[in-house]
Amino acid sequence: MLNVNNVSLQFSDRKLFDEVNLTFTPENCYGVIGANGAGKSTFLKILAGDIEPSTGSVSLDAHERLAVLKQDHYVFDDHTVLDTVMMGHQELFAIREEKDAIYQKEDFTEEDGLKAAELEAKFAELNGWEAESEASDLLRGLGISDDLHYQLMSELSEPQKVKVLLAQALFGNPDVLLLDEPTNGLDAHSIQWLEDFLIDFPNTVIVVSHDRHFLNNVCTHMCDVDFGKIKLYVGNYDFWLKSSQLASKLAADQNAKKEEKVKELQAFIARFSANASKSKQATSRKKLLDKITLDDIQPSSRRYPFVGFKPEREIGNDLLLVDHLSKTTDEGKVLFKDLYFQLQKQDKVAFLSRYEPTISALFEILNGQEEASAGSYKWGVTTIVSYFPKDVSVAFPDKDLTILDWLRQYASPEEQDNTFLRQFLGRMLFSGEDVMKKVGVLSGGEKVRCYLSKMMLSKANVLVFDDPTNHLDLESITALNDGLINYSGAILFTSHDREFINTIANRIIEIGPKGMVDRVDTTYDDYIRDKDVTTKIDKLY
Repeated sequence: MLNVNNVSLQFSDRKLFDEVNLTFTPENCYGVIGANGAGKSTFLKILAGDIEPSTGSVSLDAHERLAVLKQDHYVFDDHTVLDTVMMGHQELFAIREEKDAIYQKEDFTEEDGLKAAELEAKFAELNGWEAESEASDLLRGLGISDDLHYQLMSELSEPQKVKVLLAQALFGNPDVLLLDEPTNGLDAHSIQWLEDFLIDFPNTVIVVSHDRHFLNNVCTHMCDVDFGKIKLYVGNYDFWLKSSQLASKLAADQNAKKEEKVKELQAFIARFSANASKSKQATSRKKLLDKITLDDIQPSSRRYPFVGFKPEREIGNDLLLVDHLSKTTDEGKVLFKDLYFQLQKQDKVAFLSRYEPTISALFEILNGQEEASAGSYKWGVTTIVSYFPKDVSVAFPDKDLTILDWLRQYASPEEQDNTFLRQFLGRMLFSGEDVMKKVGVLSGGEKVRCYLSKMMLSKANVLVFDDPTNHLDLESITALNDGLINYSGAILFTSHDREFINTIANRIIEIGPKGMVDRVDTTYDDYIRDKDVTTKIDKLY
């Protein structure tokens, strides 16, 4: 059991947390959520002991072990993959190293024999004889094949290192597991494996993630970092989001009778609780939800931007024809070859690839920013395309422009007055004097919100998005997600956000160097669980 007692964290200019009191118990998974800059990762560092709080303390029951997902991908470069995983249990690994060193001594003494026997007993007590097998199983589950287990970490790619460090955190059945953005860099199948692992995990998990699908599947509680406090709520992310929004709506409606508010909230709790029945975590969540009182549901201070795209004209019968399109990099790597597909006006297509630059290259070609190696493409004559690039910072070359003047460049003559632009930017959370900030000082998330504003002004009937949720907080991701669900035009997009793909796409095209898989009218969840599809996908690479 992990206890947080009266923890506060004071920086020179502000107090990040104030008198936080929480208890994290086994068989529960806690998702830590909050706006960008609220201190989610900082809170995990306090729990891990990497940051000392200004006041208060964090305590773990005696003999319990805490494991943390490491973020430094290079610190283990001189170690083998298998050893790196086993180093997640420091005591076990140290015992193994010490006893092996004793056995390798040339002048082995009786005293050495006694010490070795003592170490062997501790090693067995810590399940040391199963350790290598457990480490290998974790690596296989995350897609690290057996032939890599004895290679040095320095020989692995960055995505492979991410998986090994995750296996290191999971190794040895820790009593408390701290995970900061564990799905970053993982492919869909590895994320699915991790979800299943955590759902069956018997101890305590505390996780920071922007992956809503992940939070919904594994979490029994949400820790909301808000108002300088951290409050604990029963339920997954969707339950927290919908209940807090409902509470805000009802609190703002002064004309509604209290009895009507009570009935609406009770009906919501009952409806959501009845749906929590998919897994062990969900069953546990349902029991907790059944005990919720109305006082447990509170409005949030979160602000959500408004994202709404309205096409100026409807698309005709032809959207896009891609005819035997190929792309090979300057280094000779084949990204795709002889792509042929035709899109219709009703299509909202998720483009996927195990090699990330593939989709970026395709989108850059389709938007005239890159040349294909062979083949052609043709947009329909009625299409108006607006493109969101992988790196939106390229759209801000003049760093001295204010947000207001930057957006004015993309407005029609009747939209260029300050009143209209201020109101428009206000809906994207740039209020008051915020619009006079220079674009050169904007954060990644603020630049994305600016760029989305530009796209909304374009009135395009085709939107192309290259991983648009990067740099956005959960509130902005949710707003963009809802805006694209309601959009009446066509969408071509790629994303690491599975909720995004699940709720928007009605067609999935996966592209590899040896071909493509094209699936219509399927959800992303069904797509990645379909073994026939998985077999076809494997043949693409």
